[in-house]
Amino acid sequence: MDDNQVKHLEMIQGVVTRLASNSFAYKGWAIVLVAGIFALSAKQADYRYLLVAILPTLAFWGLDAYYLRQEWLFRKLYDRVRTSSSADWQSDPFSMNTAAVADILDGKGRKRTWWYYVRSGTIALLYLPMTSAIIIAAVLAFATQVTHGGC
Repeated sequence: MDDNQVKHLEMIQGVVTRLASNSFAYKGWAIVLVAGIFALSAKQADYRYLLVAILPTLAFWGLDAYYLRQEWLFRKLYDRVRTSSSADWQSDPFSMNTAAVADILDGKGRKRTWWYYVRSGTIALLYLPMTSAIIIAAVLAFATQVTHGGC
């Protein structure tokens, strides 16, 4: 492995590190934003604030899935560059194009699409309960407003 190939691996690892930190940040922002909207809706006693919280939750869910998929693609690109011969690497040096590895299947023979990550445990176990809690709280708040004549 020559020095340029090592530099290429370092570039890819830098991207993987940034993608992982973005994914972590999205989880934090989603929790903070939803907690803030919950606090605002409790203060204002209005279920519509809770319904608004669904939009950023779904947006963060989708972005988090996107970044997790990109991280996986760059890890596969890293493996391809790491295991390629110097002659193979020279045909497309320093390429950051993940299209060549996008069709690689995981260990269970599945293609890792964006939907794969939306449903993955690391993401769905955070965003699905969060979305469910928002919907339940909105329904309860609406029922309370209706029974107390607030609507």
